Amino acid sequence: MTATGDLGPAQRSAAIEAMRTREFDVLVIGGGIVGAGSALDAVTRGLSTAMVEARDWSAGTSSRSSKLVHGGIRYLEQLNFGLVREALIERGLLLQRIAPHLVKPVKFLFPLTHRVWERAYIGAGMAMYDAFSWTGGRPPGVPHHRHLSRRQLYKAIPALKKGAMIGGMTYYDAQVDDARYGTMVARTAARYGAEVATRVRVEGFAKEGERVVGADVVDLETGERFRIRARQVVNATGVWTDDTQALAGERGEFHVRASKGVHLVVPRDRIRSSMGMILRTEKSVLFVIPWGRHWLVGTTDTDWNLDKAHPAATAADIDYILDHVNEVLAVPLTRDDVEGVYAGLRPLLAGESEQTSQLSREHLVTHLVPGLVIIAGGKWTTYRVMGKDAIDEAASALDDRVPESVTENVALVGAEGYEAAWNQRHVTAKRTGVHPARIEHLLNRYGTLANDVLALIEQRPELGEPVPGADDYLRAELVYAAANEGALHLDDVLARRTRISIEAWDRGVSAAPVAAALMAEVLGWDAEHEEREVATYLERVRAERESQTMPDDESADRVRLEAPEIVQAV
Repeated sequence: MTATGDLGPAQRSAAIEAMRTREFDVLVIGGGIVGAGSALDAVTRGLSTAMVEARDWSAGTSSRSSKLVHGGIRYLEQLNFGLVREALIERGLLLQRIAPHLVKPVKFLFPLTHRVWERAYIGAGMAMYDAFSWTGGRPPGVPHHRHLSRRQLYKAIPALKKGAMIGGMTYYDAQVDDARYGTMVARTAARYGAEVATRVRVEGFAKEGERVVGADVVDLETGERFRIRARQVVNATGVWTDDTQALAGERGEFHVRASKGVHLVVPRDRIRSSMGMILRTEKSVLFVIPWGRHWLVGTTDTDWNLDKAHPAATAADIDYILDHVNEVLAVPLTRDDVEGVYAGLRPLLAGESEQTSQLSREHLVTHLVPGLVIIAGGKWTTYRVMGKDAIDEAASALDDRVPESVTENVALVGAEGYEAAWNQRHVTAKRTGVHPARIEHLLNRYGTLANDVLALIEQRPELGEPVPGADDYLRAELVYAAANEGALHLDDVLARRTRISIEAWDRGVSAAPVAAALMAEVLGWDAEHEEREVATYLERVRAERESQTMPDDESADRVRLEAPEIVQAV
């Protein structure tokens, strides 16, 4: 256990050894946001905790969301007030207590196209949204909604097509780099003593009679197989829930359906606006979200029954998003404006409707068999509540009296002292010789752990240079990802520790050899391994680009799967 929860090669080796030799109170399967949140909840209750992830932290759904921490304003129309209130309380917690360095307010326009009645109707919903955000016993951390006239609207968003709207309302939610946040939760769990490791795949459950007493796993980096013993196992595998349940030889009490959501990344200067937008479509809603020097535009909501690890965006998905956003833009976006594309899968609890956009965003927890807890459904914003509920269920089956959850008051690593560090950013810039804008960038990605990245630059000034093709990131961040954040492969760094794979025009092609060389120093790769990592990443980019020209899911999936998996021992 370290003060910063470092996840480096030495930590992984020690964690694997502990998993091979110890029995844990709780073993969490799945390193997405819900799994990481469950592990943090368990270890901060005093339970000995292990967590394994078959790929990388947040490699699935949890790195491919809309990057929003929000109440879900559209759920008000569905009268799902409980879900909205719960999410808004969590939004306030994340903004102000748990992760102020990672979660930031973001302003949105809700457009109006009808006079009088719509302003009254939407205004009532916005007032309810604001009111719910105060019910957690603390201020919401964001301003209340405001009404805009037509003139104010077009002044704030010059990009709008004339006549597209008669006015609007502004409201606030929050946004986050979802993959970075997930890594920070895993690091925080490690900070409190959890043994955590990526690239460890569960192949089956260990049973004594009908009771699950652990999991049989394989270390994908070495090929070693071993058993992790645990008094309670928590399955937090999202869209893979049904697959994991099948390993227990049981039919699940509920079914998880995957809904594909596609987002486009476009340059900030292509849409002249001082705020984001939420637009209605015939099926759901479309967000235009400010994202640094970019916009995120999405999303779609369609059934997906193909490869869960690499959901593919199609030409039809991209055209759907462009067509709908262009309905309100004076200068339309074209495919040439698209810098990046990503597709993710929402884990929806099935059974309520045939339409995925109507399936439940609630979560369910159940003891499938003795010793095995299943947590499924939900939404990114409420991950902490989901983790709490999963460990409550596991704790109910443990003999000992387990303390209540304390994660409401557990700040993530990098959060403590963040406000002071932010106030001192110009002093830090002068002391280190790093531009103030770079200091702000680092503080908003690492919080007070930015000092660790700056220390690397002090030791090796060349690491203060930007990454080729991705000027927002410094080379030191690539080294830090491998040495301190558990990145084991090039894809981990370019797709999740940074977001180069979706933000750079070349999808990280020019960054790949530089990143691989820096990672090789930390991870001890030889020249052949380094070249293989680069080749694998470049093939991934090629396959993704080609899949995005395909007309349907089946052909896009087939093309995407032509790219090889990352280097593995088995």
